[in-house]
Amino acid sequence: MALDFSQKLTQDIRLTQELVMTPQLQQAIKLLQLSRLELIDRVREELDENPLLEEVKDTEPDESPSAPVDISSAQPQGEAPQKDVEEWEQYLAACDTRPVTDHIPDLSEEKTTFENYISPQTTLQEHLLWQLRMDSLLDEEYAVGEVIIGNIDDDGYLRLPLEEIALATDHPVDFVEDVLWVIQQMDPTGVGSRNLGECLLKQAAEKKAPPSVIKIIEEGMKHLETRNFAKMAKDLGMEIEEAIEGARFISGLEPKPGRAFSEARVDYVVPDVFVTREGGEYVVKLNGDGLPNLRISSYYRSILKNESDEGRAAKGYIQERIQAAMWLMKAIEQRQQTLLKVAKSIVKFQQGFFDNGVTDLRPLILRDVADDIEMHESTVSRVTTGKYMSTPNGTYELKFFFSSAISRHGGEDLASRSVKARIKEVVARERPDKPLSDQEIAKMLEKEFSLRIARRTVSKYREAMGILPSGSRRAL
Repeated sequence: MALDFSQKLTQDIRLTQELVMTPQLQQAIKLLQLSRLELIDRVREELDENPLLEEVKDTEPDESPSAPVDISSAQPQGEAPQKDVEEWEQYLAACDTRPVTDHIPDLSEEKTTFENYISPQTTLQEHLLWQLRMDSLLDEEYAVGEVIIGNIDDDGYLRLPLEEIALATDHPVDFVEDVLWVIQQMDPTGVGSRNLGECLLKQAAEKKAPPSVIKIIEEGMKHLETRNFAKMAKDLGMEIEEAIEGARFISGLEPKPGRAFSEARVDYVVPDVFVTREGGEYVVKLNGDGLPNLRISSYYRSILKNESDEGRAAKGYIQERIQAAMWLMKAIEQRQQTLLKVAKSIVKFQQGFFDNGVTDLRPLILRDVADDIEMHESTVSRVTTGKYMSTPNGTYELKFFFSSAISRHGGEDLASRSVKARIKEVVARERPDKPLSDQEIAKMLEKEFSLRIARRTVSKYREAMGILPSGSRRAL
């Protein structure tokens, strides 16, 4: 039986529908989810890449037409009808200035920024290496010291076992330990320690602590963590007053000797939206500071009118760049309008927060705002990511106003962040010598605020806010 493996070419017609995102829509979505600083950087990049875009300076009158230009019917490159070209010529005729990007700054304008005058912060490793070079060490000792310092973390502890350092440097463990002893005598006190007890003992010895403090560090750290001073005094054979004084002395020591050299990260937030109270009502305004005001350069008007071969060759490129510039300007305008709509909707839903603070924050989800402004949830999610709102109660990320609901008896549900604020309020009122347990906090929330909340939920919220358990909150 013969098998037929012949191939045939056939043609058929099929009608299908596909949802394709145009490049303009992709650009609009990307701009929507950018933060304020990222948007400014994106606009600056486009100003550098597109010669037809220019920034209108504050000291320069905006000569662009007041009526917006409709680019919804713009055609791809090479397909723009003559009518569109004439409209562009009329638009460019209203602006007869050379492009701002052609300006070459004078040398006197190139000033050194203030940041260049600020010296960089010295790291812990640099500080230790400087002290190591000041010591009279042999070359082998110095080489091992560099390895040890390189493995000291930002808290000032040596987490790597000495055996591994000895194996990496091809030296005996005793030799490595001798070099470590030299490093442990350096500033800050306690640096190079391998555990908390060793770190505290070195600081206590330097401050000439009483024997009771040394005994607590060596034998009573478990009681110090639970702040059970009566049990500590009984187990260590000392008076309770002596145990409390020793604990107070230890609380003045530094558990992380490298903390002073760690670079504190400071996040500067520039609000995208300002909410102010004017005449009993809240007014929402966008922050336009720093965002370049764009327009189409009129410098290329003569090129667009040029009918020579060179002019016709350049006209296609100019039309393409004009379309790209107008799409960018339109996408930025849509982004700003969408952000304003979302901000106004949040203010409307969270009226209690703006009046009374976090404790009156109501439950809110993305769908509520999306239905209110008649947009998709994904659009609201993109708008609220990385955007900040300045309010009379402080500056918050837009995501802050969205939270789940906690039910309560005979009243409206509260937002989870509102519940956290009330837990913090209850903890602030507790007796320092008798802190409340999570179960007692849950009962107090139900009694005072009619909140039905489980003990494990209180524990979860307390840990999320960085509040210690009741045993660790007990005062001396």
